[in-house]
Amino acid sequence: MSNDLNSSNRRRTRMALVIFATAVAVAAIAAFATTIHRVDMRQTSSDVPPGTIGLARPHPPLDKGPGEPMK
Repeated sequence: MSNDLNSSNRRRTRMALVIFATAVAVAAIAAFATTIHRVDMRQTSSDVPPGTIGLARPHPPLDKGPGEPMK
């Protein structure tokens, strides 16, 4: 009799795992599809203006040092 209960519990556990794995797979596919749909595939020019090394721009120096109170 205990064998019947064990096999029934195993079937339920296996079915729950299959349902969970299916739900995770569907969610992953939906997330991938919506992400790919929203990606802009246009190419930008790789030409950089002379004198620059990247996208950052210089900022003016801060008026206060670390730990100093605001003026």
